Amino acid sequence: MNTAICPGSYDPVTNGHVDVITRSARIFDRVVVGVVGNPQHKAPTFALEERVELVKNALAGVPNVEVDVFKELVVEFARRWDARVIVKGLRVISDFEWEFQMNQLNRTLAPEIETIYVMASAEVSFVSSSGVKEIASFGGNVEELVPPAVARRLRELFPNGRGGTPLSDQE
Repeated sequence: MNTAICPGSYDPVTNGHVDVITRSARIFDRVVVGVVGNPQHKAPTFALEERVELVKNALAGVPNVEVDVFKELVVEFARRWDARVIVKGLRVISDFEWEFQMNQLNRTLAPEIETIYVMASAEVSFVSSSGVKEIASFGGNVEELVPPAVARRLRELFPNGRGGTPLSDQE
């Protein structure tokens, strides 16, 4: 079985993620979406369990996609799933700069695992999780940018379109 992984924080999953993963699922026998358990470069807005559920919900109609959590190096996650390919989406030049560095590090650690890049479709090439969260925090409509369950959840987090951090359970 030809397996690829699509790692990311998915905080939250966007239509851009869905685009890249769905297109990858047409190429590979199995695509494992790896939701990073504890992102090192940013504090997630959504809890891990919620990120996983939102990804599963968004990709429920794609039969050869599985979702798993990983808390190890991405190449170790790929090895765990016997994947020979890491799929990453690219939107803009700045994505390439970061991904180029990650690719070189991963190749040093696991030369047997290739990274391929799927260019985001034009209609979602501008969508980022951070941009979606910022729009939602100010009361903007994100329904065209994210799956329906994510849009609902963002409306719950930012009910008054208030900028800043989401409301906690204590507020």
